[in-house]
Amino acid sequence: MIQQIQDKARELLQSGKVACVIGYERATDGVGARPAFIYKAEDAGRLIFDQTCVHNLAKFLIDKKDKPAAIVAKGCDSRAVNLLLSEKQIERDKVFVIGAVCPGVFEWGWNRTDKKLQSQCEACRAHSPVIYDYLVGEPVPEPPAPAKPYAEEAALEAKPDAERAAFWQQQSESCIRCYACRRVCPGCYCYDCFVENLDPEWVGIRVAPPQNQMWLTVRAYHLAGRCVDCHECDRVCPVGIPLKLLNHKLEKETQELFGYCSGMSPDAVAPLITFKKDEEIPV
Repeated sequence: MIQQIQDKARELLQSGKVACVIGYERATDGVGARPAFIYKAEDAGRLIFDQTCVHNLAKFLIDKKDKPAAIVAKGCDSRAVNLLLSEKQIERDKVFVIGAVCPGVFEWGWNRTDKKLQSQCEACRAHSPVIYDYLVGEPVPEPPAPAKPYAEEAALEAKPDAERAAFWQQQSESCIRCYACRRVCPGCYCYDCFVENLDPEWVGIRVAPPQNQMWLTVRAYHLAGRCVDCHECDRVCPVGIPLKLLNHKLEKETQELFGYCSGMSPDAVAPLITFKKDEEIPV
């Protein structure tokens, strides 16, 4: 797979079809992987692909949309590409997708890795990219849907209101408002984020539980029906806030109300950013 990715990247750059290939290279610790931006054909040999390639690279396409670019995309990453296409943030004829069949990525950190799959990979049903121009690896049958999806969310929902409120209060107290979740999320691309808007001021600049809770809640609502379940926000949060619980809760509601799964098609439009006069919503 690595050789195929390198060869295709070299071909695309030599032909001038793309100005940049966004992929993965070995990190400086010699163990993990990090995003790589290849501009010259002779540098294509730096590209790798293995089970440490965790980053969702789709976010970088927004900064490269002025010129044609290629991207190495796993299944969840390809859903993010579809999201950006459907929301007109990138143009299809300026993106070449090198789809990579992904067996899942390992838990790893600086100078270490193990053979345990990350939690999102254990439940993943998109090992094969849903959009690509060139596929690397053999497509694999997707596992059946779990008998009890959203089990962790259901367990939290079953707790008394006071207990749930105390749980999220604790998470809000932990938040340091570093905005790493926003920076890594392919669905967060606004030039002016509501949290930094001063007129009107939606969220105060003070790092305190009420402001933090407003930040976490409104950001989750902005991703309702748009989250592609890559769990990058969970991965990068330095204080370990389980952001996936918020995102999954709204993903669950969107699927139950509208039968919609984000990122499966470049032509689909999220239900909460559309209006249908005669639409009936089940209650």
